[in-house]
Amino acid sequence: MAMGKYSRVDGKKSSTYGLTITIVLLLSLCLVGAWMFMSSSSAPANSVGYSSSDTAKDVEPVTKNDLSKEEGDRDPKNFSDEKKEESEAVTENNHVNTDSENSAEGNQVDESSGEKSEAVEEKKESDDSNGDGDGEKEKNVKEVESESDEAKQKEKTQLEESTEENKSEDGNGNEEKSEEKSEESASEIEEITEKSNKDVFPAGDQAEITKESSTGDGAWSTQLVESQNEKKAQQSSISKDQSSYGWKTCNVTAGPDYIPCLDNWQAIKKLHTTMHYEHRERHCPEETPHCLVSLPDGYKRSIKWPKSREKIWYNNVPHTKLAEIKGHQNWVKMSGEHLTFPGGGTQFKNGALHYIDFIQQSHPAIAWGNRTRVILDVGCGVASFGGYLFERDVLALSFAPKDEHEAQVQFALERGIPAMLNVMGTKRLPFPSSVFDLIHCARCRVPWHIEGGKLLLELNRALRPGGFFVWSATPVYRKNEEDSGIWKAMSKLTKAMCWKLVTIKKDKLNEVGAAIYQKPTSNKCYNKRPQNDPPLCKDSDDQNAAWNVPLEACMHKVTEDSSKRGAVWPNMWPERVETAPEWLDSQEGVYGKPAPEDFTADQEKWKTIVSKSYLNDMGIDWSNVRNVMDMRAVYGGFAAALKDLKLWVMNVVPVDAPDTLPIIYERGLFGIYHDWCESFNTYLRTYDLLHADHLFSTLRKRCNLVSVMAEIDRILRPQGTFIIRDDMETLGEVEKMVKSMKWNVKMTQSKDNEGLLSIQKSWWRPAETETIKSAIA
Repeated sequence: MAMGKYSRVDGKKSSTYGLTITIVLLLSLCLVGAWMFMSSSSAPANSVGYSSSDTAKDVEPVTKNDLSKEEGDRDPKNFSDEKKEESEAVTENNHVNTDSENSAEGNQVDESSGEKSEAVEEKKESDDSNGDGDGEKEKNVKEVESESDEAKQKEKTQLEESTEENKSEDGNGNEEKSEEKSEESASEIEEITEKSNKDVFPAGDQAEITKESSTGDGAWSTQLVESQNEKKAQQSSISKDQSSYGWKTCNVTAGPDYIPCLDNWQAIKKLHTTMHYEHRERHCPEETPHCLVSLPDGYKRSIKWPKSREKIWYNNVPHTKLAEIKGHQNWVKMSGEHLTFPGGGTQFKNGALHYIDFIQQSHPAIAWGNRTRVILDVGCGVASFGGYLFERDVLALSFAPKDEHEAQVQFALERGIPAMLNVMGTKRLPFPSSVFDLIHCARCRVPWHIEGGKLLLELNRALRPGGFFVWSATPVYRKNEEDSGIWKAMSKLTKAMCWKLVTIKKDKLNEVGAAIYQKPTSNKCYNKRPQNDPPLCKDSDDQNAAWNVPLEACMHKVTEDSSKRGAVWPNMWPERVETAPEWLDSQEGVYGKPAPEDFTADQEKWKTIVSKSYLNDMGIDWSNVRNVMDMRAVYGGFAAALKDLKLWVMNVVPVDAPDTLPIIYERGLFGIYHDWCESFNTYLRTYDLLHADHLFSTLRKRCNLVSVMAEIDRILRPQGTFIIRDDMETLGEVEKMVKSMKWNVKMTQSKDNEGLLSIQKSWWRPAETETIKSAIA
């Protein structure tokens, strides 16, 4: 019978066949051993879970070859399912410079959709990762850009982790120089965040944690998906907030120029007389409006200083009446899409600078920018006088009423010149006594001499002892019957007030003249007057009381005690801005320490905050910032810290706060009293930056914060900045309101129930309107 090749007749296998079997068994054992070795040395990527607090540096790298094929063969759909079940898993990306690795990399992007992961990699030769090699930096980019609710709720912990990772990355910076632009940008943001934490509150205050709220789409599809979902959720939330706050656009007679306390036509119509300009005074509506005022058609972002001093956009202040009636005096002229300001005025048609120098030459002791630093300009027109005094290092606070000289104060503010709406009427000006170094009136149309000199006596209250009153008006240099009569009456009044007529000079170029008076520094003259007319005020009369206080035709004695305010002239500028007044020595400060210590501590605190945080880390373009308001100024430290910038600060001391406004003036700064439960005496869109330090937490006790925010919206220019510092509960409420108005919360900082928001106003206006009955003429 036929036999097989390796068969034997006796049925036993040949030796060759046995050898083959032996080899097969040995190979099998080797394969089993290799499989066991692979199983013991490598685990599946999702077999180890990490909490969100673990970092990449805590995970040991695995062998590259072991996972390449496994990851390349994994089904993306299955991987996505695994992610949903274990959202905290850490995916380990291990790349090999082979074709199979390239395939795995191609799948990795798709597999990452919807997942937050940390990439843990072994360092490789340069340029073999195509930008995917730095897992930690990709994580940081995602954290900065993410808008997720989890990031908002746990920002403190996550940002602390980011700071630690930044330090770790700094140590490896020299080894990883080939980075994508997105990674470089993330690194810069992290450095800003870490620096801001240290500097926004000085040592001993709060070391805050910073996060950026404005985001972009992430570099990975996982971030894109999450960001889209979060944006939808936030949009839904914003829509609910908008409906809950009920923002509407104001329907009022004044339109885009609506000022609630000056456009209350219901109250104005009920006035029994307007002889003393009662109709130009404040008449606030019983219910403070919470609607948003519309924008003029064609409104643009304001022209930057100093160009704004010479021209502004016509559409921003679309009024031509002043150009028509005052153009020949070089107040303002129309020029295409601009309103231009040649720098003239009724008394200085040939330019304000010449006129300013004329005053200095008339009486050199005025010493602009040295002895004379803070002045009040009455009936300012378009405020060219104050605008050019910046050239002499002088701050001029100009005011005029909202009257037939259409929008004169609005022109001034749009130009970047300090100005406010007010009138010499029946009430005291909202300033302390004895604070202005000089008061100026250039044909300001105020009848100083009537009714016992009541209005001039109000200037006497506000003028510092030894200060000057410069009166440039026709009675000084014209000899007609009317002017001569006014001059005679003024001469009698000023003599009775013990004002010294220092000089009368004529400006030949402008063909005008000016009389310069000086207020006494002692009471000798008052005691020697043959008649008590004007009478001295009662000792019980508080000359510093200025909020809604009726005028009286009386004079206050000057302070002669050198330990009290007003007896000694302040230091020369600029020394006075950083010098605590001597009369503070015997007082307790606002923060509980002796006042001089309080003053110094406040000054140093704001120097640190402004120089190391506000100017560098807040993302504010300070070249666009000219008109600034500190809504709760205390000692004026915030304004003092900004003194070297080309801007000015309106310091507001709330009427229910400690009266520190005299200290602010003593420093060579200016300000005003105000009640923030009412509207402010300014036009709309007149400030580039508003600063509120622990104001809202006090206001919420007695004011409607929605109305306060509507007033802030009215004052602040579109794209302007609002910085608020307060407790977290208050900040949370404010943040909801500004988001409902579609403002951009650019930065938040918080720790120990204290925080800060930096917010940019948007251009948004509600479609629905609300008629304010009190504002309908």
